[in-house]
Amino acid sequence: MDAFQPTYKPYGERSILVEWPQEIHENILQDVLNFKLNIQNHFIKQKIQIISAYNSLLITYDYTIDNINDEILTLKSLYSSRKVTKIHTLRLWKIPVCYDDEFALDLEELSFKKKLSKSKIIKLHSDTIYTVYFIGFLPGFLYLGGLDESLYFPRKSTPRQHIKKGAVAIGGNQTGVYPNESPGGWNIIGNSPISFFDPSKDIPCFAKAGDKVQFVPITIEEYDDISVLVKEGVYQMESEVIDG
Repeated sequence: MDAFQPTYKPYGERSILVEWPQEIHENILQDVLNFKLNIQNHFIKQKIQIISAYNSLLITYDYTIDNINDEILTLKSLYSSRKVTKIHTLRLWKIPVCYDDEFALDLEELSFKKKLSKSKIIKLHSDTIYTVYFIGFLPGFLYLGGLDESLYFPRKSTPRQHIKKGAVAIGGNQTGVYPNESPGGWNIIGNSPISFFDPSKDIPCFAKAGDKVQFVPITIEEYDDISVLVKEGVYQMESEVIDG
């Protein structure tokens, strides 16, 4: 992988923001995650927090940065060393989704305006293997890359005040799942019965940046069955280890 040329700038008194080219691309994601691990290894004896996004890292130190230029030079040197770190074990998660009309509030509109049948939209949406870029907005909300271009559709001009937990939706060139009930302006095409965030668990969200996701169509009867298993805390989502 060719090296990029990230930019570095202060972000308050205790943070530095590192930015890559402003696009959603897997090469950038891998570079971001690799640099993140290198930084963590370098500062293993210091307390720092690193938040990754599509094309940036926010590094927050446990102290005020006295000399920002020296700290930026340290990060630049670390990046230039191009030490390749094996990224944590990655998984492909198979997320069940019911695209039944009961849940797919905007599927009819998408079908009409995109001139695609509902079944074609469902197939395009569920055949794709998506990449988890980061988790944010709401706890457990997975920002996914890889949506088929034929399904790109603008967000609603007036967001809904209440969106059901588990709603699977399309917004612009992205798709995702609302992990909890919330307002939102994405176009809803289905619902997943699984839990995307459980604060009672050691790892509250099952997925992490770099993982893959594929949506698996299920019937309304299967949706109800899985919902019961999730409520009882015994549902096991299908997944497999992939090369990292």
